[in-house]
Amino acid sequence: MLTFYYVPNTCALASHIALEEAGAAYTGVRMNFADEDQKKPEYLAINSKARVPALVTERGVLTETPAILVYLCQQYPAANMAPLDDPFELARVQSFNSYLCSSVHVAHAHRMRGHRWSDDPAAHAAMRAFVPQSVGEGFRLIEEEMFEGPWVMGDACGIADFYLFTLAQWLDGDGVDIATLPKIQDHHKRMAQRPSVVRALEQEFA
Repeated sequence: MLTFYYVPNTCALASHIALEEAGAAYTGVRMNFADEDQKKPEYLAINSKARVPALVTERGVLTETPAILVYLCQQYPAANMAPLDDPFELARVQSFNSYLCSSVHVAHAHRMRGHRWSDDPAAHAAMRAFVPQSVGEGFRLIEEEMFEGPWVMGDACGIADFYLFTLAQWLDGDGVDIATLPKIQDHHKRMAQRPSVVRALEQEFA
């Protein structure tokens, strides 16, 4: 049995969707950033990074969204969430998800977590002011050059779609109008109707 630690409205949603898509047997543990659950000794013993998501498996703990996503693909190959039989295509999926993790998500984090990079309030304000531009540029690159359609990597819906949907949830708060990104807007609407997404969101916001 897997145990999945998450906080609503975070990047953990991507892994939550994958768990539901795979039909995995797991226990979800919802935590609360407002109560600083991620800093409590019980959770730090699981993930000393004090972040989510974390997935406890019988072999140990996995953290970081791209790692959890590809693990679930390999553990549940029948779910067809990634092209596991094609090393090059799988690497392309990993390249896309790595871009979301290392660039787009980091740009978003400058809106509310400037303390990770500076202790200067003026710097925090400057970071927040730049988010609409930096996040917008990241999503425009996806819209214009990376998105193949009808799903991110082409004909099959998979982990890249789960991750993109998750980060696109934050566009309005980041000051980016999703209507200026018609491919991503259409993708977001279709993903929102997917049963695995509906189930994951119901659990997170019940």
